[in-house]
Amino acid sequence: MQENSLGLGATERKDLWWLGPVLTVAGLSLGFGYLTWAAFLGDPAHGHWGPYLSPVYSPPLLEWFPSLTGIVPHWVSPALLILWAPGGFRATCYYYRKAYYRAAFMTPPACAVEGVPYKDYKGEKYFPFILQNAHRFFMYLAVGFIAILLYDFYKAFWFPTADGSGTQFGVGVGTLVMGINCVFLSNYTLGCHSLRHLIGGKIDCFSCNQFTRARYKLWGKVTILNENHMLWAWCSLSSVVFTDFYIRMVANGIFTDFRIF
Repeated sequence: MQENSLGLGATERKDLWWLGPVLTVAGLSLGFGYLTWAAFLGDPAHGHWGPYLSPVYSPPLLEWFPSLTGIVPHWVSPALLILWAPGGFRATCYYYRKAYYRAAFMTPPACAVEGVPYKDYKGEKYFPFILQNAHRFFMYLAVGFIAILLYDFYKAFWFPTADGSGTQFGVGVGTLVMGINCVFLSNYTLGCHSLRHLIGGKIDCFSCNQFTRARYKLWGKVTILNENHMLWAWCSLSSVVFTDFYIRMVANGIFTDFRIF
C-alpha cells in the first residue's frame, strides 16, 4: 500500500464499478447463508421426500451408519456432518477466493480502485490464508460427492408404489431439478483449476506417447469447463440452494411435485 493513497474506493473510473462487488457479496451471503440455515435445522425429513434427497443431506450418514446416532450430539444435524467437505471446496476455490477477496476484503474491490490497506499481508504462506492450500484435497472429496449425487439422481426416478410394496419408474419435477443440479455441480467441480493441473500438469511433452496424448485430450475437455468456471460456480451454488428449497417445500406440503410420467 503506497503512503500517498487517496483512501478506500478512490478511483477515476466513471462507471458503476461498485455494482459487481455489491452483487457478489449479496449472492454469496444469500447462498451460503441459506445453506447454513438449512444445515442447522437438524431434521433430515425436511430434505427428504419420496425418492428425492436434498444435496444438503446427502449422503445420509446417520441412515448408513445408525451407530452414529448415539455418538453425534443432538444439536449436530446430518447436514453438518457433510457440508464441511463441499463447503471447504468452495471456500478455497480459486474463483471464490477472487470473489470474496475483492468484494468482502476489498483488496482491491475493482480494477483501478483503491482497496483496504493490508500492510502485514504476506500472501498465502501464513495462517489463516495458508489454509487455502487445502483446496486440492477438498477437490478429491468434491469429486466423490458428484458420484454420490449422481446416485441420488438415479434414485429420483424410482417412486414408491401406492401400496408401499415396492417402487416404480417415473419422472417428476423434482427429478429434473436434481438432474440439473448434478449437471451444474459436475461442470463446476470438473472444471476445477486443481483438477485441471492434476490431469495435465507436470508434463514436458504432450505428444510423446499414447498416455500423455490421452491426458492432453482430457486436459482440453477440463479446460473448456475451466474457462467458464465463474459461470458454473454461480450456477451450481444457485442450483444447490434451489434443489434443497424445492425438496423442502414438497416435504412440508407447500409445493406439489407434479409427475411428468
